[in-house]
Amino acid sequence: MSTVAEKPPVSDTATDTLKAKTKDGSVISGGHLVAKALKAEGVDTIFTLCGGHIIDIYDGCLDEGIRIVDVRHEQTAAHAADGYARQTGKLGCVVTTAGPGCTNAVTGVATAYRSESPILHIGGQSSLTQHKMGSLQDLPHVNMMTPITKFASGVFSTERVADMVSMAARECFNGAYGPSYLEIPRDILDREVPIESAVIPEPGSYRASVKSIGDPADIEKLADILVKAQRPAVLLGQQVWASQGQDAAISFVRSLDIPAYMNGASRGMLPQGDLHHFDRTRSDAFKNADVILIVGTPFDFRMGYGKRISKDATLVQIDQSYATVGKNRDINLGLVGDPGSILAAVEQAASGRIDDGAKQQRQKWMAELRDIEATKLEKLMPMFTTDQNPIHPYRLAYEINRFLGEDTIYIGDGGDIVTISAQAVRPRNPGQWMDPGALGSLGVGTGFSMAAKLAHPNKEVVCLYGDGAFGMTSFDMETAQRFGAPYLAVIGNNSAMNQIRYGQLAKYGQERGDVGNKLGDVPFSQFGQMIGGYGEEVHEASQIQPAMQRAREAIAKTGKCAVVNVWVDPNEYAPGTKAQTMYK
Repeated sequence: MSTVAEKPPVSDTATDTLKAKTKDGSVISGGHLVAKALKAEGVDTIFTLCGGHIIDIYDGCLDEGIRIVDVRHEQTAAHAADGYARQTGKLGCVVTTAGPGCTNAVTGVATAYRSESPILHIGGQSSLTQHKMGSLQDLPHVNMMTPITKFASGVFSTERVADMVSMAARECFNGAYGPSYLEIPRDILDREVPIESAVIPEPGSYRASVKSIGDPADIEKLADILVKAQRPAVLLGQQVWASQGQDAAISFVRSLDIPAYMNGASRGMLPQGDLHHFDRTRSDAFKNADVILIVGTPFDFRMGYGKRISKDATLVQIDQSYATVGKNRDINLGLVGDPGSILAAVEQAASGRIDDGAKQQRQKWMAELRDIEATKLEKLMPMFTTDQNPIHPYRLAYEINRFLGEDTIYIGDGGDIVTISAQAVRPRNPGQWMDPGALGSLGVGTGFSMAAKLAHPNKEVVCLYGDGAFGMTSFDMETAQRFGAPYLAVIGNNSAMNQIRYGQLAKYGQERGDVGNKLGDVPFSQFGQMIGGYGEEVHEASQIQPAMQRAREAIAKTGKCAVVNVWVDPNEYAPGTKAQTMYK
């Protein structure tokens, strides 16, 4: 696993790598400057859909050995760049043409923005000489992208191209991670300039360390709080994995004997049998803990805006972003910096200071939580193991969890089906869970799956789609095959947008509740066969596991994707859907 270092990876100096694709090697085009700057940032793959505005970037990428993955829809390209960033810890990159190329990518970029994923979106634009003339695909891209990026700008001279790519990339890792956007007009990309006139930051010479621990006094304050705690709890969020702080987090919870809950890509950070791993009692812990530590996740709707946390607990928040700390909920202590570095510093400051009485209380506290976990799991088991027909979606999720291997990357793409899967699916290692995130974007699965397989060719990738989500981006499964990145698509098919359907039925009754959310009964297995892969329909619960095993074998044998279409009960819903908690 690559990490986001203080200095971008580089194989040689900027001067040595600058060889122009011209007769005498003295000049270089804007597109080639883009490619060289991307290479200096550690980018080895771009996701794109072709357009006349951006072709010189392709030419440069070919010279620099950067892989070009061309998709069928720019939304998939943006999701793939996001997925690649999440899986590698490096900068993801999506390149689109102007106009609809940019607008098609908006959902993917916005998803990365809400999920704090570092991607660089490079977009084309008509020539500066055609500014305000009504040229082909001309839109105010920078104005459109500004609200959903950390940095958005046009590039107005070829000499500044590499410098602006470096600037935009740097902003992706400023505080909480996120996307940047650069618009580069076609004449800027195509123009050739003398090498000596181009502004080219030297790789490794323009980054500050991002491993800050903030105020050392606050480290001591938090250590003092935790040393005295008898019923502590910690939630380790997406930022912990994204900043590669998982080893420090694991050491922290084990050393200080704290029950840990994980969300986002931090799921799987601790193995299921670990004494400090908890996943079904977060609400119980948040009601009864005396100290609660929230690391790298905001008080947004997924956290009930902080209202579900006891007001009697001492609440501490650690985040990469100053703006996030204390937002929506008052806290007792806030620390801004790198999650892993802060946790390591606090562990060191608290080391050896917890007395025997506090240790005994913590052991009792964890035993209480463990008993509640067992009770909650016992209540779920009838749904996990039911043979009912139509198939219960909980049974599908349970079978997927049984199916996962140690290195399987699990991706959830949908609404209700993904919420249900969170009750059963337990990735075996960190970074092996991806979902739509806070924006709730449907259609992420295809780009995420392709990116995950490209980033980790030797790992298995399984994506659970809702049938609505599968219909949005599934044609790019062919792209995944084309680039040697086959994966298994499992579809929980209830012929509906069921998360919304439940709310409509509850509010308007049966007569109007199905309006705008019912879909056709589509045998999606035929799609897998159509693109030359494997496909199978499943109507009985007992056949879920055998079908997935046959799909796994087919992928290994043919190198093609597989689609297992599982028909699930349209009248079963996740508890959160029934409570409509996403809207409260």
